[in-house]
Amino acid sequence: MSTYVLIPGAGGAAWYWHQVVPLLRAAGHEAIAVDLPGDDETAGLPEYAQQVISVIGDRTDVVLVAQSLGGFTAPLVAAAVPVRALVFVNAMIPSPGETPGAWWENTGSDRARGAAAQRGGYPAQFDPAVYFLHDIAPEIAAALGTLARPEADVVFASACDFEAWPPVPIRAVAGTDDRFFPAGFQQELARKRLGITADLLPGGHLIALSQPAALADYLVHAGQS
Repeated sequence: MSTYVLIPGAGGAAWYWHQVVPLLRAAGHEAIAVDLPGDDETAGLPEYAQQVISVIGDRTDVVLVAQSLGGFTAPLVAAAVPVRALVFVNAMIPSPGETPGAWWENTGSDRARGAAAQRGGYPAQFDPAVYFLHDIAPEIAAALGTLARPEADVVFASACDFEAWPPVPIRAVAGTDDRFFPAGFQQELARKRLGITADLLPGGHLIALSQPAALADYLVHAGQS
């Protein structure tokens, strides 16, 4: 049995993983979705990491999973406590010392998003309905609208203070329908920053809400590798 510790993206709501958690448990694993203080103007990456570390406690067989902005929390956690594997899901994969605010320009993500919008025929101007909700069931989108929290600005100036990736298996998965971080962009980012090829799954940016079964199955197999 592995323990899957699931880090959410912007806003920090553990609810994001609510469909994946029972699937991982049904497969015989422990699964914990972490609630982060995303709307707290006094909390940066160190506070996010400490929240995850406190949830892990003395567990050792941990597969750490990070969605989107959660990619900046994962290396700080892995530097502080033992983890068996890291999995990035449509994630902002950081370089040592980088801030989330600098990541966009450093990686060219906005340019990649605009180019994908032109190819796909949808608006380049950001709209949550276009970029986050386009492949999510209406009832899930409605619940997300009531439960999602805003992300405080402070975290975007918070440096991801780690020296190197841990010597454990690292995987990345990109949603083929992700309009926010297009799949090709994510694959190039994973090659440059992790030296790996990102795996592709159907689904948009909020893949745990649109394709929970496919993602849970991927995570189970990733945790066994």
